[in-house]
Order: sequence, then structure tokens, then C-alpha cells
Amino acid sequence: MRTGLAQAALRAHRPAFVGTAAAALFAATVVSAATSVLMATSAAHTDELSAHARGQLRSSGVGDMAAVLLIGSVYMSIFVVVSTMGTAVAQQHRELAMVRSIGAKPRQVRRAVAGQALAASVPAALLGCVLGGFLARVWCAGMTAHGLLPREIEFSPSLLALPVCLGVAVVTSTLAAALSALRFSLLRPAAALSEAAAGRRRLGILRAPLGLIAVTGACVLSVLLSRASAEGESADEAGQGAFVVLILFCVGVGLLGPRIVGPAARLVSALVGRFGATARLAMLNVRSQPRRFSAAVVPLVLVVGFGLTKIASRTTAEHRKGSAGSPGEVWLDYAGTALYAGFAAIAAANTLSMISFERRRDIALLRVIGAQARQVRAMAAWEAVVVAGTALLLGGATALITLAPILDAAFGSPVPYIPWTVLAGIGSGTLLLTLLATGLPVRSVVRRRAISVVGAT
Repeated sequence: MRTGLAQAALRAHRPAFVGTAAAALFAATVVSAATSVLMATSAAHTDELSAHARGQLRSSGVGDMAAVLLIGSVYMSIFVVVSTMGTAVAQQHRELAMVRSIGAKPRQVRRAVAGQALAASVPAALLGCVLGGFLARVWCAGMTAHGLLPREIEFSPSLLALPVCLGVAVVTSTLAAALSALRFSLLRPAAALSEAAAGRRRLGILRAPLGLIAVTGACVLSVLLSRASAEGESADEAGQGAFVVLILFCVGVGLLGPRIVGPAARLVSALVGRFGATARLAMLNVRSQPRRFSAAVVPLVLVVGFGLTKIASRTTAEHRKGSAGSPGEVWLDYAGTALYAGFAAIAAANTLSMISFERRRDIALLRVIGAQARQVRAMAAWEAVVVAGTALLLGGATALITLAPILDAAFGSPVPYIPWTVLAGIGSGTLLLTLLATGLPVRSVVRRRAISVVGAT
């Protein structure tokens, strides 16, 4: 039975598992590249290098940076894969509830979902391992060009990348799928059907307290760092602590989800709702489905928070001191920021696309009762504006709180200097991502006959 369940769900939710495979592919590619770079820089401490080359390698600290890059890549990979896989499984709750009502056992449901995860992640991990070798070569070439790596080092892909890729992409997605289906599979069939229809209203027993602890810890740590900077703490120590603040905020926002995203979305949607009937409909859609839209907002908050924190620390240093730091260090920092942005962008795009696909019947019903295609597309565009605005609001607040102790320790003022071009770029990039991820699936639905979409779903 579990094989039939897995195949049926894959056919019914193909876009969701295409998104899961894309997330696993990106994660495997980056983890493979980071592993290969770490092995290349570690192997470089051999007697085959000249004394000058070994000294250059030690002074640049590339080995330590490669280890940090690998750890960050694994963390972000787990975050993206778990988020995407959890959304994909949540979309199947109606089908899982139905098969439970006709006699499927909880373990059969969990095995079916795990089988879907394997089908999506194994090919992606294998392909990503190969692509990661090419990406690692590009990274090493960039580090060599910026003087971070001696030219004597000859890069070659590492075989260790394959088990690391499989571990991160396959094991993480399978565990995420099984855990996402665990609580739902244990519900009684009638309760499962009711929850699948109405949606889950409350956060988990542990999720809300852990989220509050993370946000509170971030605020307390930020205050402590600000006080310590006033007592002479170095900028490097403040920067290390501020990175922890950023991580705690991101974890807290991810755990609390609708409890934080909901009020911010209400504020943004209230402004959007003044722009006509379609904007008001978009406002009501976002407010009525906070859990769905918070799943898309959270990774965008991550990318905005990370991006603003990294970029603003450099632009402020250049504005105050005339230099953002060593060109090689700055290049590597921006490369890492772009990497994290890519992770978060894929997670957000996948989630928004899944939401739009899941609502294809609702969109078709709007068409049946007389809504024009342009009105439906306008509604989806305004929803994207609300999502992007909410992410920018929360991400900007997270970055400002995170930056305060760093800048106070380094320059005596917590206020960052951010050029308007940077703000415009981050804002327009976030908006473009949400418009494409929301608009393309909606456009594909409105091109089909509305009655055929209603009948098919």
C-alpha cells in the first residue's frame, strides 16, 4: 500500500516535489563545493608547497573560513530542505487523511511520505555532488585571484563530498518528511479530515516556548553586547556575538511563524488594501491564511536580515573609515552572503509556488463566478507585495538590532550607513522574487478553462 500511496501523492503534488528536488539540488551543490574547498585548503598544508605559499595560506586564514563556509552551508541546507519538505507534506494532509479513513495505518503513511522524499532527494543529491565540483573550482579560482590562495594549489574535487551530500540532502529530507507526517498520521481519521479541511490553528507545544526563548535571548544578548561595547569590548568580539543574535532572531521567527508574521502582515496589508478591490481581496487572503504565508515570509526575512547585516557592516566601515577591509576578505564575505541569499530565495520561491498551486481550485472558482483573468493576476501581485513588504519590515528590524552592538563597538554609534542603491536593490530583488514565484503558477491556472480546473481538483 505504501508504494501506491507514494506514487499517487507524487502525481497529485508534482510541483511540490519538483520544488523539494530543486532545494535538495541546490543544497547538495553548495555542500559539495564547500566540502571540496575545505579539503583542498586542508591538503595544502603539505611540504609540497613552498614556504612563501604556506605563509600566505596561514595569513589569509582560508582553511578556517572554508570550515565556517561548510558549517553555514550545512545549516542553511537543513533549514531549506526541512522548510520545503514540511510544506510539501502539509499540502498532502487531505489525501493522507482520506487514506487513513479507509484503513491505512500510521506507519504506512509515514513510509509513503519517506518514499516520496527519497524519490525527490536521491537524484538531486547525486547531480548536486557533480555540480558542486564545478562550483568549488570557481570559488578556488576567485580566492586565488584575490590573493587568498597561493597559485601553487591545484584544485581537485573531493570524494568525501558524495557522502556529505547524501547525508545532508537525502537524510535531512527523509527525516523532515517523516517528522512532518508523524503527528498527523497519529490523529484519528475523523480528526485528521477535520484538520485537513480547516487547517491547524495553534502552534506546537514546544514550538511557541522555544521561539519565545530564541527571540528573548536575541534581544537580551543584543543589549549585553551594546553595554559591553561601551566598556571597551573589541569590534571583533561584538561581531561574533552579533552573528549569534542574528541566528537567534532567525530561529525565533521561524518557530513563532504566524505569531510574528501575522501582525506585521496585517500592518503591511492595511496599507496595501487602500489601492482598490483586488488589493483588498489580497489583504483578506493573507490575513485569513497566516500559517501559509508565514512559511514564505520566514526565509525572506532570513535573506533580508543576513544581506543587510553583512552589506551594512561593510558600507558603514567604508563610510566611516574610508575602507571596507581587505579586498579578498570583502569578496569572500559577499560571496558567502550571496550563497545564503540563494538558499533563502529558493525556500521562499518554492513555498510561494506551492501555495499558489494549492489554491488553484480557489482561483478557478473566482473565474467561474465572473472574475477576469487580469483581476486574478492583480490579486496575486498584491499578495506578493504584502509578502515582500512584510519580509522587508521584519528583516530590516532584525538587521538593525543585530548591527547595533557591532557598529557601536567599532564606531561609537549604532546607526548604520546604507546607500540608497543597496536598499533599492534588496527591496526590488525581494519584490521581484515574490512576484515571479506567485505570478507564474497563477498565470498557468488562469490560462486553463476554469471549469476543468475545478473538476480536476
